[in-house]
Amino acid sequence: MAFGRRSATPLEKRLGYRFKRQDLLELALTHRSFANEQGVPEHYERLEFLGDAVLGLVTADWLYERHPELPEGELSKLKAQLVSRTSLANWAGRLELGPELKIGVGEERSGGRTKANLLADSMEAVFGAVYLDDGIDSARDVILPMLEDGEEEKARLLATDSKTRLQEVTQALGWSLPEYRVVGSAGPDHSKTFTVECWLEGKFAGRGEGPSKKIAEQKAASVSLGTLEHLPDLPARPEK
Repeated sequence: MAFGRRSATPLEKRLGYRFKRQDLLELALTHRSFANEQGVPEHYERLEFLGDAVLGLVTADWLYERHPELPEGELSKLKAQLVSRTSLANWAGRLELGPELKIGVGEERSGGRTKANLLADSMEAVFGAVYLDDGIDSARDVILPMLEDGEEEKARLLATDSKTRLQEVTQALGWSLPEYRVVGSAGPDHSKTFTVECWLEGKFAGRGEGPSKKIAEQKAASVSLGTLEHLPDLPARPEK
């Protein structure tokens, strides 16, 4: 989209979006406490309401396209994790939203700029402001980095669990480290599915698929843990 001559603010640069109506961004950063103290007629709560709905739609659409293998229940669980208050607050922290907020004196003294609920609410308000300023496509562009980062973080945690456990078991058996091979990928760039195989001592142990190589590796490691004792020509896992 085309912008005027106004330079983007530091916050807009971090968001990756420059507002046409900067008053919407100002409103998204205005807390009720500031509005009450300063006699300002509006604060961000209505934008927060709108942003919550926009976030829900964008997230549901993204997950639907990204995870064709998941049933409704699993999609709902994943959506709840990605748009939780904690996730929103953490993303607001990454964008350094707290210092930009307009809050009242009392809220300032009580540490309002670092309160998770306040940061989460203001983050949703910013999403709502982007939607009003330029529609759903621009809102999606601003929201997707948060969703992608959240899923990658979840994958890192899961991968640490299964991959670390598999590595510990194979080391205890005196084997070499597990080998992960990317054997395929399918789909458009924005919604790829990767297939990864896990090999142990030159033997195929398990296969996993996912929207990133890390997730696919985690799934392959998890499958391999379950089949470890049945690999041909390899000793069984020792009894604990």
